[in-house]
Amino acid sequence: RGSHRVPSPQVAVFFGGLSIKKDEEVLKKNCPHIVVGTPGRILALARNKSLNLKHIKHFILDECDKMLEQLGGVPRWGSGGAQVGLRGVWGCPGGVGGPRRGLSAFPPQPMEIFVDDETKLTLHGLQQYYVKLKDNEKNRKLFDLLDVLEFNQVVIFVKSVQRCIALAQLLVEQNFPAIAIHRGMPQEERDFQRRILVATNLFGRGMDIERVNIAFNYDMPEDSDTYLHRVRPGGAWGGPG
Repeated sequence: RGSHRVPSPQVAVFFGGLSIKKDEEVLKKNCPHIVVGTPGRILALARNKSLNLKHIKHFILDECDKMLEQLGGVPRWGSGGAQVGLRGVWGCPGGVGGPRRGLSAFPPQPMEIFVDDETKLTLHGLQQYYVKLKDNEKNRKLFDLLDVLEFNQVVIFVKSVQRCIALAQLLVEQNFPAIAIHRGMPQEERDFQRRILVATNLFGRGMDIERVNIAFNYDMPEDSDTYLHRVRPGGAWGGPG
């Protein structure tokens, strides 16, 4: 009684692999209150002035340690940019460690939120196996496993763009429905459908694909956080894996 209904906020999601023209149309038509997106697409929309950041109040960086590392520091949007009227910057690092110096470049003083070792994300309901192999034995074993395992979709992680391209090509030559994804690919080439995806760490963080139920670490990651993000399809992307 005596209250009024607060309208629901408009939310828009932007990411690479789709036409940027569609994103521009959404911004012009809907004028969203909240924008969620990948760094490359958000920066592109800001730089072509489709996304107006002058009235932004809160700026949130999920996994800010990796995000700032990939961006090479705090993004610059030109004069004024996102700093006008900015009330809060929130950083959520993907790993545990000391203060993230990159965040301090944001005015006002940013707040960092992290999960400690005891309560951080763990891999529940995930079956994990390893096979000790020499490098020249990996391909044969991978082919054998793909032949006998039942899967919806598979992601195979490698450590470099060169190995990503080479392994995807080799899988195709062996008649597996595979394709590569890596940072060197233009956005328009990332629009595809395959059951087997060979990927670098570009794909390991922040990508949710419901039907992925097997992840291979063809090359082992350098740290446990990267491993967790790579193999999380089973736990976070829709069921056991």
